[in-house]
Amino acid sequence: MIRELGALTRRELKRLARNPQAIATSLMIPILYLLLFGQAFDIGAAFPNTPAGHAELLVTLRGAPTYFSYFSAGMVGFVAVTATLFVGANVIFDRLFGVLKRTAASPATATSIFGARLLAGMLQPVGLAFLVLGLAVLVGHLGLSGLQITASFSIIGIGEIVLAILILSAMFASLFLAIGFSIEQPQSYFAVVNAINLPVLLTSAALFPWGLMPAWFKDVASYNPITLAVSVIRENLFAGASGYYPYGPAIYLGGLAAWAIAMFILATFLARRALAPRA
Repeated sequence: MIRELGALTRRELKRLARNPQAIATSLMIPILYLLLFGQAFDIGAAFPNTPAGHAELLVTLRGAPTYFSYFSAGMVGFVAVTATLFVGANVIFDRLFGVLKRTAASPATATSIFGARLLAGMLQPVGLAFLVLGLAVLVGHLGLSGLQITASFSIIGIGEIVLAILILSAMFASLFLAIGFSIEQPQSYFAVVNAINLPVLLTSAALFPWGLMPAWFKDVASYNPITLAVSVIRENLFAGASGYYPYGPAIYLGGLAAWAIAMFILATFLARRALAPRA
């Protein structure tokens, strides 16, 4: 099964690499958000340029030095959502063109077929996320607001960031695969996923400043998987940010893992049903 899984995963990754349009689409919206909303919504100007005002700003942004820096880390969560969206869409197109039927008839098991799509969907957002972070740093050298990384990186910190992206991507890839195996028409698929990803994103702490949220919004955002992932990223990017969070990165990673396991179980069940031989 390992050999089958490896071969199918390589095929999925090659297919993603040969589809630059999907990669460009995954990056286009985060880049526009960085250049437009990230630059325009500079809430730092609303705080007095005093030690007290700076301290209040840090509380509002949970330790991020500027809103753009806060926003840039949130864009990583956005990338995980948009990039994995195409994983489920590919299932539908493969079903329409008969690719899924031929793959299911091969010696590869349903577990290998599903696992390969999941692994490919997990790995792609990691590269895209670091491209977005790199761009956010770069724009700071062009006379605009840029991502200010104030913490010293360690191997553990980098590992926690990568792990957060991988788990978040696994969760959304599983969710979108479950939808892709359950729905046969592309139009219906995109209608459903858009009805999911936008509310999930907008009820997270990815874009909206934490300190400006009403209490009920904070309660909702605290359990949002995107919030859990970007909390890990922000605690590692910004020095002293851990003091503004009730938990350390390990707790948030554990919450993310619980979300991912739940979605994985659901997607596995639906994939087995879709790939089962028809009587």
